[in-house]
Amino acid sequence: MPLKAIVLAAGEGTRLRPITETRPKALIPVLCKPIVHWHVENLLSVVDEVIVVVGYKSDLVAGYLNSHGFNSRVRYVKQERLLGTGDAVLEAIKVLDPDDEVVITYSDVFLEDWGVFKSLSAISDNVIVGVRVPNPRDYGVLVAEGGRLKYIVEKPEHPESNIVNAGIYKLRVKDIISNSNVPLSPRGEVELTSIVSNIASSGTVRVYEYSGKWIDIGKPWHILEANKTALLNITRTIKGRVENPVYIEGNVHIEDGAVVKPFTVIEGPVYIGRGAVIGPHSYIRPWSVICDNARIGFSVEVKESVVMENVHASHLAYIGDSIVCEGVNLGAGTILANLRFDERPVKMLIKGVLEDTGRVKLGSVIGAHVRTGVNVSIMPGVKIGSYSWILPGTVVYRDVPSNTIYPQHNKS
Repeated sequence: MPLKAIVLAAGEGTRLRPITETRPKALIPVLCKPIVHWHVENLLSVVDEVIVVVGYKSDLVAGYLNSHGFNSRVRYVKQERLLGTGDAVLEAIKVLDPDDEVVITYSDVFLEDWGVFKSLSAISDNVIVGVRVPNPRDYGVLVAEGGRLKYIVEKPEHPESNIVNAGIYKLRVKDIISNSNVPLSPRGEVELTSIVSNIASSGTVRVYEYSGKWIDIGKPWHILEANKTALLNITRTIKGRVENPVYIEGNVHIEDGAVVKPFTVIEGPVYIGRGAVIGPHSYIRPWSVICDNARIGFSVEVKESVVMENVHASHLAYIGDSIVCEGVNLGAGTILANLRFDERPVKMLIKGVLEDTGRVKLGSVIGAHVRTGVNVSIMPGVKIGSYSWILPGTVVYRDVPSNTIYPQHNKS
């Protein structure tokens, strides 16, 4: 049977705001390459065609993939109403043949080993991929017997297993169609897991256990984890221009068109994108990713952070364990602090709930096109909404909404 793929990339990612105020979560970068790119690129080594289901900011997803040479083997289906993963798949299979088989992936999942797609293609049965996690109560738990799925329990209080749904499947289209009559979830959505449970009750769904690193990018700090995982696989590659004296240690990837100016120290693993300018006298510490056309200038230190496209931190700044979105300008003396005084885990406000991130060191999340004045300090776990301005000399202890001048009344 022909093997196709469906990538679910319609979601907004509200828990990832302010990052997703200006881009869908499918375009969140891992080593400066959107996560949907990782999925499509690896799937096309196994399948004939990829159907990408788009919704929120769909033009950005399609525009990116088309501009990177995927247009000949990628088709787009728009999910007009975001009514769940099952609804997205049912929309996508309308352009497929009932005799097709499909590999289905959630575009917000990042994998250490993408060879799982090839492994699935060799299995003749319907398959769901499971992964062992320490916190199964946060996911859909797979209950299996003899390697075959019995049912899926969403976020159970007392999990029967620590193997959870990894968001990757291989299913027969005709089986999806014949098992698609499922009740709406409590969220009022058609869930793909309900369809898969139906298939399991009437036939066979094998559980394939994935053993590599698996990250569900649902909250901002997961972006740091995904990039850190990807950095484990880079090698020392210097394509850009390095103006000595520069000290480079370990696995550091410097893309074409990047420039590293004198008296800069880079300690790998580090990834530096195209056209970025680093230095002079910059300090880039391990696990940092600096994307295309960013400017990290004089006496700027970056530690375990993701700095997106066209960010300017031209002088005297510290970026610690943070995510800085596209087009941000950090004024001289801006500090993105990453450690509480009491050294307890940093908490972050997610959809109105203060969540423990589990990280002792976590800086801030700065939305796109934010500007900070001189001598601004942003405390650990704080989020700054896109297009906001932080006035000079400000210490920011709480989240700042998008399109805000903060504080409203500056002392002058």
